[in-house]
Amino acid sequence: MTVPVFRFAPSPNGHLHLGHAYSAILNYRAAQATGGRFLLRVEDIDTVRCTPELERDMLEDLAWLGLTWEKPVLRQSENFLIYEDALRKLEGMDLTYRAYLTRAEIKRFVAEQEAAGVSWPHDPDGAPHYPGDRAVLNDEECRRRFEADAPFAVRLDMRRALERVREPVTWQECAAEIPSNPAGAGWFEARKIPADPAAWGDVILARKDTPTSYHLSVVVDDARQGVTDVMRGRDLYHATSVHRVLQVLLELPEPRYRHHRLILDVDGRKLAKSDRSTSLRDLRTAGFQVPDVHERIGILADM
Repeated sequence: MTVPVFRFAPSPNGHLHLGHAYSAILNYRAAQATGGRFLLRVEDIDTVRCTPELERDMLEDLAWLGLTWEKPVLRQSENFLIYEDALRKLEGMDLTYRAYLTRAEIKRFVAEQEAAGVSWPHDPDGAPHYPGDRAVLNDEECRRRFEADAPFAVRLDMRRALERVREPVTWQECAAEIPSNPAGAGWFEARKIPADPAAWGDVILARKDTPTSYHLSVVVDDARQGVTDVMRGRDLYHATSVHRVLQVLLELPEPRYRHHRLILDVDGRKLAKSDRSTSLRDLRTAGFQVPDVHERIGILADM
């Protein structure tokens, strides 16, 4: 069997919390238990919110947890040309288009449709499907924004993409919980899950000022790093549909996917940087030790 390759890919746009610790430790221990490799990838395509200082703190926190990783670390901000190349391939297939509507315009249009009794589709994360520029703007305004090089997003035309793919898209879902003998063949047995990319509508692949998006860069990087097992939180389960259709279109290898449980707060909500969930650095400052973190996230210290 090919040597398993696992990765942990955080964004340095805030400090790591217990949910990140759980995912990082799972990937690290899975690599150790299977004789595989553990990679760290810095997903810093947002060059405004992601800072060198936050990356330094992130690496310190992971080292404090006892994790080690292969070097050099891949930083997405250093690889924009590679993502641009993937985007050009999709553009060459006539599968992308520029979308000029602002978030406020989309929100207002969808609200008007729903007020009129139209059941407007939303993606699994709750965002409304893109209505298309001409549903909101007249031809003159569309032309004006194009000629003025107004801000835009590059979106995947999902209908055309699925017509090109033709065959139903699936993904391989394996167990995320590490058993007593993960090196055994059973842990790598996969169920085929039917993908539903259409549920996401025309996803964003890039923006005028950023030549990539999470969806595009993650599939490109998993392929170029030879990642065989993508182990991540259940909040990204449905996004796998988008990743699989991009892998098929770009002729990238298909990894196995493992979606682990989420670490929740006292109100049952997923931990999030945007909610200022208690960070690992806060716990360290409060005197917590690594075994305390293991206990908090429900993972055995000697697993």
